[in-house]
Amino acid sequence: MSALLEVEQLSKCYFKQRGLNRKKIIALQDVSFSLDTGKTLAIIGETGSGKSTLAKLLVGIEKPDSGIIRLSGQQVDITNYKKYNHVIRFIFQDAGHSLNPLQKVGQMLEDVLRLSTILDTEQRRVKIRSTLRTLGLLDEHAEYYPHMFSGGQLQRVALARALILDPKLLILDEALTALDPSLRAQIVNLLLELQQKNGLAYLLITNNLRLVRHISDEMLVLHEGQMVDVGNTTAVFNNPVHDYTKRLIKSSG
Repeated sequence: MSALLEVEQLSKCYFKQRGLNRKKIIALQDVSFSLDTGKTLAIIGETGSGKSTLAKLLVGIEKPDSGIIRLSGQQVDITNYKKYNHVIRFIFQDAGHSLNPLQKVGQMLEDVLRLSTILDTEQRRVKIRSTLRTLGLLDEHAEYYPHMFSGGQLQRVALARALILDPKLLILDEALTALDPSLRAQIVNLLLELQQKNGLAYLLITNNLRLVRHISDEMLVLHEGQMVDVGNTTAVFNNPVHDYTKRLIKSSG
C-alpha cells in the first residue's frame, strides 16, 4: 500500500538580480519523504531553510524545478493543481489575514463548496453547518464577519475552510504560532481529535520543537534547503545525526 504523500528529490531555486549580477539561490535540493494516512510529519528549520518553499510547492503556489510529488500513489500533475483541492488543503500562519474581511464566514464556505463540489444549495447549507459544529462553532457564526471572532475562533474558521472539502491532508504552515499557549492547546487537541476520527494526515511546518515532540510521528529537519535529519520524532530527538539538529534541540530546552 502506497503512502498518502510521497515526495522524491524535490528541488527549487530562485534567481536574484543585483545590477549586472544574477545570483542563484537554492531553496530546496533533492528533498524526499513520505507521509501515511493518519500521521503527522513535522518540517522544522530556521528562517530560510526552505520550509515555506516546500509548502508552496506541495499546494501548487509555486512549481518545482525538478522532482516528483505523488498523492495516494498517483503522480501529481503540476500544471493542474486544482484537481487536488479536495485532497490537500493549506492553512496559513495568520488566520485573520487569510480571510476576506468583507465576506461572511458562511459565504466563504459556500464559495469553496460551489467551486469544488456538485452539492446543491441545501446540501451546501447542511455541510457548512455541520462543519462549523464539528469545529466547536455555532450555526449563527455563518453570519459573522472575521472581525467578530476571537483569535481562537478565527483559527477554527480557517480550519473549517480547509476541512469543508473533506481533505486527506492538511498543511499547517506555522498555523499555531500566533496563538497564546492556552488557545494553542485547544486547537492542538482539536486537530488530534479530528485526526483520530477522520484519519487526517498533517504536514506541520513549525519552529516550535515542543509542539513537534508532542504531536508529530516523524520529523524532517531542513538546513539551507537540504535534508539533514529525518525519521521517527522520538529517535531524532534522542539521537540527532547532524550538528544543526543538535543545536536546534538544545536551544529548544
